[in-house]
Amino acid sequence: MAQNDNPLNMSRAYSPADTESRIYKFWEESGYFKPDTSSDSPPFVMIMPPPNVTGELHMGHALTVAIEDMIVRWHRMKGEPTLFLPGTDHAGIATQVVVERLLATEGLNRYQLGREKFEARIWEWVETYGTRIYEQLRRLGTSCDWSRSKFTLDEIPRAAVRKTFVDLYNKGLIYRGERIANWCLRCSTALSDLEVKYMEVNGNLYQIRYPFSDGSGFIVVATTRPETMLGDTAVAVNPEDERFKKYIGKEIKLPLTNRLIPIIADGAVEAEFGTGALKVTPAHDPVDFEIGLRNNLPVITVIGDDGTMNSAAGEFQGLDRFKCRTLIEDQLKAQGLLVKTDSFQHSIGHCDRCDEIIEPLISKQWYISMESLAAPAIKAVKENQIRIIPERFTSVYFNWMENIRDWPVSRQLWWGHQIPVWYCEDCLSETVTNEDPQTCQSCGSSQIQQDQDVLDTWFSSGLWTHSTLGWPNDTEDLKSFYPGSVMETGYDILFFWVARMIMLGISNMGQIPFHTIYLHGLVLDPEGVKMSKTKGNVLNPLDLIDEYGADAVRFALTTGTSAGNNLRMNEQKLESSRNFANKLWNASRFVISNLNKKETSIKFSKPENILNRHDKWIISRLDQVTQDVNRLMEDFQFGEAQTHIHDFLWNEYCDWYIELTKDRLKVQDVESPLSILAYILERTLRLLHPFLPFVTEEIWANLCKSLDTPEDWPNSLITAEYPVISATTIDEPSIIEMGKLIDFIRAIRNMKSELNIQQRQKIECRIASEMESSLVESEKSTLEKFAGLSISEISDSHLLQLHSGEISIVENLGTAYISLGEGVDLGGELERLRNEQNELSKYISSLTKRLSNQSFINKAPEEVVEKEKGRLKRSTDRETRINEILETLN
Repeated sequence: MAQNDNPLNMSRAYSPADTESRIYKFWEESGYFKPDTSSDSPPFVMIMPPPNVTGELHMGHALTVAIEDMIVRWHRMKGEPTLFLPGTDHAGIATQVVVERLLATEGLNRYQLGREKFEARIWEWVETYGTRIYEQLRRLGTSCDWSRSKFTLDEIPRAAVRKTFVDLYNKGLIYRGERIANWCLRCSTALSDLEVKYMEVNGNLYQIRYPFSDGSGFIVVATTRPETMLGDTAVAVNPEDERFKKYIGKEIKLPLTNRLIPIIADGAVEAEFGTGALKVTPAHDPVDFEIGLRNNLPVITVIGDDGTMNSAAGEFQGLDRFKCRTLIEDQLKAQGLLVKTDSFQHSIGHCDRCDEIIEPLISKQWYISMESLAAPAIKAVKENQIRIIPERFTSVYFNWMENIRDWPVSRQLWWGHQIPVWYCEDCLSETVTNEDPQTCQSCGSSQIQQDQDVLDTWFSSGLWTHSTLGWPNDTEDLKSFYPGSVMETGYDILFFWVARMIMLGISNMGQIPFHTIYLHGLVLDPEGVKMSKTKGNVLNPLDLIDEYGADAVRFALTTGTSAGNNLRMNEQKLESSRNFANKLWNASRFVISNLNKKETSIKFSKPENILNRHDKWIISRLDQVTQDVNRLMEDFQFGEAQTHIHDFLWNEYCDWYIELTKDRLKVQDVESPLSILAYILERTLRLLHPFLPFVTEEIWANLCKSLDTPEDWPNSLITAEYPVISATTIDEPSIIEMGKLIDFIRAIRNMKSELNIQQRQKIECRIASEMESSLVESEKSTLEKFAGLSISEISDSHLLQLHSGEISIVENLGTAYISLGEGVDLGGELERLRNEQNELSKYISSLTKRLSNQSFINKAPEEVVEKEKGRLKRSTDRETRINEILETLN
């Protein structure tokens, strides 16, 4: 076992730095991360979303791993052969950009090096830094099978990409065509729609007069991009727009050019936008491109792939597109053609990688026809073969899949899977085969050249569920572990990755790649803002691990989380998680130190024939929590399951049960609670292990050393059986009785706190309990010790006469008549509480009014709104507490 050098003498404080690397090494060297391939049980398979090979661990990775590893550890403890398969993505654009920047510091670029040498430089970089992310994932405690790790440019994934491309090509689902594409000037490549993010930009809306060719007047068009008017080939109006019906078929003399263009009718034109007349530039706008196809319009490209105006732009050739916009505006003004310019905020596409404004350009690209691939993927979700959690994303999935557009998969990069198409210089045909051809498939010529582009990175990662298992080869891993079980990832890549894995998995394997999709949210900063380097609000998980330990970071990330919801990470969460680990450590030290005082080790087993109320209560509560946790885990409510264990351990086991046992542990002639203390602790460590793997493994090893355990006892907690309750032994009466006792004690403590009475100060008390007098009698010493009471009378009457100087507190256990003595000014304390109640009521009313003001919600920064919501919650909680106290002090 991964034990301390001195397991019988645990250090006073838990030190993650002294523990985590030792335990991780023990797990890995013992082979616990590998699935048992000899088992007949159905396996649990989770394929890790491959981080970029350029990547360093960030909070998004940390959240992903915290959730995935928790799920994996739970299934492993359930006795299922468990495969958690890691890998990295070659990340075409991202990696190429990193190395290009490195070359720039040497005064070089990729064209000077040439493709072969440039790729060699990237491979050097990958071999130096590519496994860095693996070491960082290890620090988080990720229990994946490193012997099976894959890289998207490994030999087998390369073969998978090649076969998929060839198969789709032969089915007629991959084609090459000239279409409008999202072009990133910085990355010099086409992008799919999913790689474009839209951001609100302050711009202008220009209204321009387009004169009729016959001199009879003009039509006014509205545009945000006047530089593209040089490529206009029509003006379009809605056929139902009465204002323009008479102009359909007329010709326009296009300003700043010598061309004539027609006025056409097309239903895509929004009559309400701008003037209702749309300038149509098929080469530089996706909507215009479709209008052009429907109306057989010519296509005139005026902006080149470097963002400058080309020869078709006439006198504006060579100008940057935005400089050209300014000059065109000036010329239109000079010619009296600019009607007006209005400020206009609109959404513009930007490159998801580098934030460059996207330029829609006509280019020849390779596309995958998606409709036939999407159909079985839609059916799989509709027929509940695949479940999406949370369910609200199911409709989002259908909306995207049912309106799917063809996927442009070629990228003008050098790093990645080069497109396996060879062009013949003699007959101009294409050769597409699984092996590199030497001659043209059509004419036999040896004059063939491979396409210079590479495939979209998401093409290879879309095959990840089966290429990582050996496909296209018929491997044992593929037979054993496909299809997988759960695909866990962020909701932001549901379409980028998850949908494509479903489509390509069904296409290649004939069956779905997994049965469940679990989507988590984004990690936000304490103010609810998305983390970004530009905002300076990024938290480094490695720094947090150094400060708080991996368990605390994981626990903070999964505390209170629910599928699909964003979560805020802050110092308070991290400190609370570290405090919980320390609370667990200190409670365990207490139990183990008492076990080690025994001359002979206590035999470990589930206690039976228990007589003591406290013991029956804690065992029953453990059984209830175990049932609840298993139910919640099965239902993917991981954050809720974690909260149940946390609250049980902290509140019931540590704060109540351990304290209740201390007097009994000192007395020799009473039934010792030590075996129960040990049993509850051991079972709770098992329940907690998926959430806090390191500290639970360390404590468990020390605890087992101090117990007489059965011969078939597991060697480590990571492989121990997860607790389940097959036949319940829950003692409901003890739970109800202890609930009444605890509520009564808390009420007395709260009263003391609000009236500024020291908790240790004994106060005189009489108790009237018509229904529970025998319970009060049997637990008199407990009530006196834990509530700080001196009980002078216990009556089975419903009520007692209130004496002078007494207050009464009514609880389920009974009514307490408490003598406050002369040291407490009850009237003054009540007045203080009522004044605070009034002030709180006014403050809550003000906050509620502000938060119900839609203008405030819409205009205020998100972090300001969230702060106000936090203030409202804290204030209402305090108001509730005061109301309870005032009601109690009747």
